[in-house]
Amino acid sequence: MRRFGLTAALAFALAVFGLTPSASAAGPAPAELAFATDSATTTPGGSVKLSMTLTNNNTHDVWFVYQTIEPTWLTTQRPDLKYSFSGCSLTTTNGPAPCSGTGPANLGANYGATVPPGQSRTVTLTLDVAADSGCNGNVGFYSYFYAEFSDSTNVSGGPVYTPVTRVLCP
Repeated sequence: MRRFGLTAALAFALAVFGLTPSASAAGPAPAELAFATDSATTTPGGSVKLSMTLTNNNTHDVWFVYQTIEPTWLTTQRPDLKYSFSGCSLTTTNGPAPCSGTGPANLGANYGATVPPGQSRTVTLTLDVAADSGCNGNVGFYSYFYAEFSDSTNVSGGPVYTPVTRVLCP
């Protein structure tokens, strides 16, 4: 009886652990959105460049992108922080090109026409902090995006958070 119990336990362990599928690393998302800033801090009256990079990891072109940008909940809790977006620039192979639409929605059109497989597009917005803004608070944003590919597939992503910008007292 004792041998039977040991054999049964061993068979059970092999069944549970021996037949489970092995873990595999998931590939990259078909399209990814990443943010960066040129500075982690600014003062009232200053500005920070906020860069948004869309990368096409799919094997088909990105034909259409819809993107929003909204302040985080903590940012909305500080009504004394006054800021706005101005200026929009798209980095192209021929240098920067102007773009339009600085938020809160329809930012996707700024990435230019087609984004070929394996390529990225970077759009840079200028975040201006008003001279009469409060200080010692953080300004941050989040974004959702939707991308359509030339093979009629699509992907949604988000929220993707920007780095926060600390508004320091002068």
